[in-house]
Parts: sequence; C-alpha cells; structure tokens
Amino acid sequence: MSAPIQWQKSSFSGGGGENCVEVARQGDDLLIRESDEPGLVLAASRADLAAFIAGIKAGEFDRFVK
Repeated sequence: MSAPIQWQKSSFSGGGGENCVEVARQGDDLLIRESDEPGLVLAASRADLAAFIAGIKAGEFDRFVK
C-alpha cells in the first residue's frame, strides 16, 4: 500500500483553512488542489507545471481574463 499523501498549504492562504491552495508530491508528479474541493486534484510533472507558470508570468493566458 502506498503512503498517504501529505498536503502542504500555501503560505498565501492565511490561517482560515478555507479556500486554501494545497500542494503535494506523488511519485514524479506534483499535485494541486483547493482545500474546499479536496476531491478535485490536478496532477502535473514538474516540467509541465514550470512551463505553465512561465506562461502565466509571460501573459500567455491574459486573453482569458475579462
């Protein structure tokens, strides 16, 4: 049986426990979820997540924000 996933809350989430971004590691994947939707988990490789974050910083997704 695999070890339980150990989630870590973002330091930007505050101490309320609601609407917190949490991350964990499972094998080679990084897992991301919101504390108010713990069953909905995004899994990505470190390289894919780094490319996504770089795209956000570069403004590649700005057209989706109104």
